[in-house]
Amino acid sequence: MSERDDTTLTGSIFDETTEVTVVELCRICSVDMSLVEEMVLEGVLEPTGGTREDLRFPYHSVRRARTVIHLQRDLGLNLAGAALALELLDRIEYLRSQLRRS
Repeated sequence: MSERDDTTLTGSIFDETTEVTVVELCRICSVDMSLVEEMVLEGVLEPTGGTREDLRFPYHSVRRARTVIHLQRDLGLNLAGAALALELLDRIEYLRSQLRRS
């Protein structure tokens, strides 16, 4: 007789208007607040407001932070190099969207 798995999965739906707190961003990305602060200083992340402990970020910041983390881990880039690579990736995405429109 097979055993039944009663595991329940839960999730949330996010859109471009969803914001996350700095604590949520740290938890989702598995990083310390100090790295998030460095990303803000480097211009990688732009908080929408709040004080140090209750900064809020647009949800797309999760993707940006994860991309920087992967660039640092996989390619050995420092934060400034990862920020530059992210800027170039953003530019490529913008140019591709312009090509699709024309």
